[in-house]
Amino acid sequence: MARRLRPVGADFVGTAPVRLVFAREVAAAPEAVFRALAEDVSGWSDWFSSVTLARPTADGTGREVRLRGGTRFEETVLVAEAPRIYAYRVDATNAPGIRALVEEWRLTPAGRGTCVQWTFAADGSALFRGGLTVARTGLGRAFRGAVTALDRRLAPAPA
Repeated sequence: MARRLRPVGADFVGTAPVRLVFAREVAAAPEAVFRALAEDVSGWSDWFSSVTLARPTADGTGREVRLRGGTRFEETVLVAEAPRIYAYRVDATNAPGIRALVEEWRLTPAGRGTCVQWTFAADGSALFRGGLTVARTGLGRAFRGAVTALDRRLAPAPA
């Protein structure tokens, strides 16, 4: 059964006990990346291999996300400032040990493309926090694969 998490705000990204930050440059423009993140929520499963289902809820102010392995999240969108920042808080999950979780996607122009920075900000039990530290490499690999797949998806079709 889903457990309710502590409701935190967007500022949690800077104060969370565990902050994992990953960045990668892509060729796509910030506007295109932002649309894929914030406006095409259902498309996440097409480019983020860990995501099996993503759909907007609450007239677009919420999200339901399911991951491979059965983890589920009910989320609230905290920030949607096109084309710079998209952030959401997990309100409920079936994953053990989590007390609070916010993910922020920050987009910065980089030449003709975008620097995509993903911050995974969390609090939880000591076991959960330790597990995140160990999982950093895998989360980074998942982020790089997802952003690379997203960039391919956003690339213009050859003429």
